[in-house]
Amino acid sequence: MKIDLTNTTSSKINAALMEARRGNGATAAGMVLTLVIVTDEGSAYDALKAANDASREHPSRTLAVIKRAGRSPRARAETRLDAEILVGSDAGSGETVVLRMHGELVAHAQSVVLPLLLPDAPVVVWWPENAPLHPAQDPLGSIAQRRITDAVTAESPVGQLAQRAQSYTPGDTDLAWTRITGWRSMLAAALDQRPSTITSAVVEGESYNPSVELLGLWLHNRLHVPVERVVTGGPGITAVHLRTPDGDITLDRPDGLMGTLSMPGSPDRQVALKRRETSELIAEELRRLDPDDIYATAVRTPVERLREMAAAEPAGHAVAEAAVANPSRVTAKVPGAAAPEEAADQESAPKKTAAKKAPAKSADKKAGS
Repeated sequence: MKIDLTNTTSSKINAALMEARRGNGATAAGMVLTLVIVTDEGSAYDALKAANDASREHPSRTLAVIKRAGRSPRARAETRLDAEILVGSDAGSGETVVLRMHGELVAHAQSVVLPLLLPDAPVVVWWPENAPLHPAQDPLGSIAQRRITDAVTAESPVGQLAQRAQSYTPGDTDLAWTRITGWRSMLAAALDQRPSTITSAVVEGESYNPSVELLGLWLHNRLHVPVERVVTGGPGITAVHLRTPDGDITLDRPDGLMGTLSMPGSPDRQVALKRRETSELIAEELRRLDPDDIYATAVRTPVERLREMAAAEPAGHAVAEAAVANPSRVTAKVPGAAAPEEAADQESAPKKTAAKKAPAKSADKKAGS
């Protein structure tokens, strides 16, 4: 069922929702949370489709806030709220309300959203694109228990991690972190099966991918070893190597579909590491509404060093990105970019650094959950 309301109010939208629910034979809401999506017309379709798919696991009321300030003075002076209500099969397993705000109402979106929140239910705010610099200080973000951003959509994805570290507030998370859950789980399970002393690690992945950097940060924080960042053609993360005295523990995924786990003394095995859709990422984030302390530790680690490298070498994007992986010693390999003398230094530097580090223990088992 679809209901269009033009030049309406929050009270009329609530009344229309109740009437639509009765029309479908549902006397109770039966939803567990309110998901607020702050987006624009260009991204609204994909964001709503992902939210509707995720609602089959988490029945929720989805409020899509689309701000349309207007291009002309006349359009900006017209304050109006238009709503599109979707219930039943058109809205997954919940209710969807698309709120199009015009004129001065754009600056007061929270006044429209507050009356539409489910009573006594958690609130999650998701910015598919153009997230605010400080999500927790945003008028809509301040009413939420969880705030979801996506650094990969930023103009400078890796640089966005520094901003996320600076503005972090308990309850913040980023889909760049959610995308590496499978990698963290597999690596933690591998070290549980074969406890080893890790001397260093290598993370391979495409340039300007914040998930690659966050995986390197997580390994650095969990294992306390130097992490080397290697730039490849992707897609996404392509391989992780954990150096041990007995040989490398390697998780390799060159095609973005299946991975191969290799451990010394064991046959190679195939593991599922398919790149997931946005709906799956959102569904995972909605499973937990408490602060993610491991994400906070990982994203906060490299902020100052990342800025120093970016400022010192504005043309060396690969080196600036590599600064995220390890604040103490990083080597970024770009195919064909390093001179022979530099290549020799790159090969020897991790060994020298590893000798100064204390032996590390296995990765945190719970970090992959």
